[in-house]
Amino acid sequence: MSSAPILTLHPEHPAPRLVQRAVDVLASGGLVAYPTDTSYALGCDLHARRSIERLYQLKRRDVRKPLSVLVPDLGDVARYAMVSNFAYRILRRHTPGPFTFVLPATRLVPDIMMTRQKQVGIRVPDAALARALAAGLGRPLATTSATNPEGGELLLDARDIKDTLGHGLELILDGGVVPAEPGTIVSLVGDVVEVLRQGKGDLGGL
Repeated sequence: MSSAPILTLHPEHPAPRLVQRAVDVLASGGLVAYPTDTSYALGCDLHARRSIERLYQLKRRDVRKPLSVLVPDLGDVARYAMVSNFAYRILRRHTPGPFTFVLPATRLVPDIMMTRQKQVGIRVPDAALARALAAGLGRPLATTSATNPEGGELLLDARDIKDTLGHGLELILDGGVVPAEPGTIVSLVGDVVEVLRQGKGDLGGL
């Protein structure tokens, strides 16, 4: 099976024509690897169910563990999650950034992306390229970290991703080596702050 091509671009100032190439792949149902502010990630169109299923298969991920929803800016969060005034104040202070915020999902979120409690993890990364992909697509990305399915280690660069996951991807965006540090996952459900996983990022000042 052929392996995905690698497209090299600047992670913070990506050329629009290269972003558009990746957006075209996403729009056609393809899976794309790209750098974020925490690690390389794998993503697809949030509304392409078959592509989401392929992501699960590629990562050998338990389907009971939902992926995250990546949106380009804070203004998009409320379309996919129910945001109280309390949650909005925290989101405004900490987005974009290395956080995934768990909130009650709206009806726009596909069932496969929600927990049994109808909650969703929303991400606005501090990564210009990742946000440009979602903005260019006009829809959020279903996203998950790029890891080795065998041991779960984060993959640090495009070559590692090509060698390990390239057979299941349509495109790999090379933004250089990303010092992999998992992001922090924070639940804001019920206006209670609960850190589900501590990683990169400081929630001081809440």
